[in-house]
Amino acid sequence: MLEAARAAEEGWYWMRLLHTSDWHLGHTLYDVSREAEHAAFLDWLLVTLEAESVDALLIAGDIFDTANPSAEAQAAWYHFIARVRRKLHKLDVVVIGGNHDSAARLDAPDPLFAALGVRVVGGLPRAQGSLDFERLLVPLHDSRGRVKAWVAAVPYLRPSDLPMVQTEGDRLIEGVREVYGLTLESARRRKQSGQALVAMGHCYMTGAELSLLSERKILGGNQHALPVDLFPADVAYAALGHLHKAQRVGGHEGVRYSGSPIPLSLSEAHYRHQVLLVELDGEGLGTVRPLSVPRTAEMLRVPAREAVPLEEVLEQLAALPALEPDMPERNRPYLEVCVSLPRPEPLLRRKVEAVLEGKAARLVKLTPSYTGTGHALAETQPGISLRERTPEEVFKARYARDYQEPMAPALLESFHTLLTAVQEDAS
Repeated sequence: MLEAARAAEEGWYWMRLLHTSDWHLGHTLYDVSREAEHAAFLDWLLVTLEAESVDALLIAGDIFDTANPSAEAQAAWYHFIARVRRKLHKLDVVVIGGNHDSAARLDAPDPLFAALGVRVVGGLPRAQGSLDFERLLVPLHDSRGRVKAWVAAVPYLRPSDLPMVQTEGDRLIEGVREVYGLTLESARRRKQSGQALVAMGHCYMTGAELSLLSERKILGGNQHALPVDLFPADVAYAALGHLHKAQRVGGHEGVRYSGSPIPLSLSEAHYRHQVLLVELDGEGLGTVRPLSVPRTAEMLRVPAREAVPLEEVLEQLAALPALEPDMPERNRPYLEVCVSLPRPEPLLRRKVEAVLEGKAARLVKLTPSYTGTGHALAETQPGISLRERTPEEVFKARYARDYQEPMAPALLESFHTLLTAVQEDAS
């Protein structure tokens, strides 16, 4: 009992991690830059890391929105890392690449990051044909410099990263299982008694909810969602990235998506955008506490639910708050307008924009739906533009147009393989 009290007094059992992911620096919402919102988030994050006495920052992929990010997005990333190191000398920082990131681009500054004590694993590293555990495994230290945990930092796994596994099951899933299994086993050999085992991944897990308008289905499609038993019971915490809605996986307290810090599509406006403050208790999980990220700009929809006739829409728009002279551009709400029309209205945008003159809200999406199709108004849903459809949806729609028989699963899998190759070609 005395030893336990002394250990607790010295802070032996507890350490704090902050889990975040899916920043998507460089993102635009209908051609509107999110640079100011990201800057506000990074400012808040830096303050939070210090205020909460965080020992390690875990960033689980999709630092950038594209594999070829703008100079401004890259500058924001490097500037944040520099500020962290200047202000928080002892903070461990571990970063993995996501499916939106270029693995090569993230890994290129490794000599500089290593000198700063920052571990970035953009792509799956190998040394002489085998997994490079020296890069995949990262010790985490408390404020006194003691190792309290080991992180298995596995980046987004592309199909070409996976070993050829002889199995009667799904080859891709079993290949992922082997990569995580070997990495975690190597971490077990390194960690000592009292040190926790932590995993990081950028993937789509079964039992998780996907935001279709801004998240690609990865690893070969929705049918390749990974099982939660990828992380055995001795993994105290699994810090995941890819899904923008913060959530537990399969009800497991220690297997979590932190979600994106800002809404990345209009459909994500109702999400609780947050980071996760994780406390490790020795080798196990103590607590997980969500910290809400302040919303810089709200997202509005007029009408709030189903589309209504143009006259009603214009009345609701006229009632929106006026633009205050001192309101910064980054604080102006984004606005989606949905209108029910009996026929095409050539002057629709002009009429809507005229009413919005002098209003705080900025129009980013105008969606008409038409009632002259034989459907009741309640059954009519606003249309989805091509840019909001996933490649899989477009492929299925084209197939359904040209062929009567159902699509064979093998054809869909081949499409996903080709899609992945095209998406990764930019990396």
